Amino acid sequence: MSINCEILDLRAFLLVADTRSFHRAAEALHVSQPALSRRIQKLEHAVGAPLLERTTRSVAPTAVGQNLLPLVRRMIEEFDGSLFSSRGVDDGRGSQVTIACLPTAAFYFLPSVIARFHEDHPNVRFRILDIPATEGLQAVERGEVEFGVNFMGASDPELEFDVLVEDPFVLACRRDHPLARKRRVTWHDIAQHPLITVHRTSGNRTLLDGALARENLKLSWFYEVTHLSTSLGLVEAGVGISVLPRMATPQEEHSILVTREIAPPVVSRTIGIVRRRGAMLSPAAERFLQMLKSTWQDPAHGGPAMTRPPRRPA
Repeated sequence: MSINCEILDLRAFLLVADTRSFHRAAEALHVSQPALSRRIQKLEHAVGAPLLERTTRSVAPTAVGQNLLPLVRRMIEEFDGSLFSSRGVDDGRGSQVTIACLPTAAFYFLPSVIARFHEDHPNVRFRILDIPATEGLQAVERGEVEFGVNFMGASDPELEFDVLVEDPFVLACRRDHPLARKRRVTWHDIAQHPLITVHRTSGNRTLLDGALARENLKLSWFYEVTHLSTSLGLVEAGVGISVLPRMATPQEEHSILVTREIAPPVVSRTIGIVRRRGAMLSPAAERFLQMLKSTWQDPAHGGPAMTRPPRRPA
């Protein structure tokens, strides 16, 4: 479906939604309120649904408008950035890269890559949605971001999934815990101690439970949390142990925590780049994506020390 609208229509909608006021938006655009209203009506007609809910005291996006906002915001940012390119500006000024990234990757790995990228492209801005896997996948599907770092999306025909690494689940415990004396633990070993796990709505929990169920194994949890970082905090406090992706654990030597491999069956998540099939990336996003891939696949340059999966047949 194609929508016939002008960039000024999109700017009008975005400003009204952000300011919650036709009056303030009209002033910012230097147009009259009737002219602004006509632009909004034109956009609503093109979309086929109301985008703004008007009351005597305020203006707010409708459900359709709320879903459209991130895409409109990105379109305008990319349009503004392209103006600099058309004027011969090649230093990335005005460019912005918007990505969705697993919180674990965003915390332990992404900052070092962005720092390296910033050295070569100091004027490129970043918007990072550090959100869970399911939400990140939805952000890619809706076009809110240019690409995502995720372990979901490989089976979606509307998405491209470029495999980067295998991220195995490992045991995390304190250095003074009995299991820390083992080089490798078994699932039976883990079952003998209070276990900290993430909530069943987590993609990591779903992946782990499903893989173990296929092996007729099940873990009984003692503490359940929402975030992997919280589980590490509880492990550090000595209240239990946790099974979580290696990427979610400290990559450097830790004074209190250690990780141990888990004997087969090995459970891992496949980390990859997710993007809409056929979608074009902005030049800045394409450059950053290439640096992200090369860094991830080379631990000597800051990438995580995980297994690079065998290249899949074309």
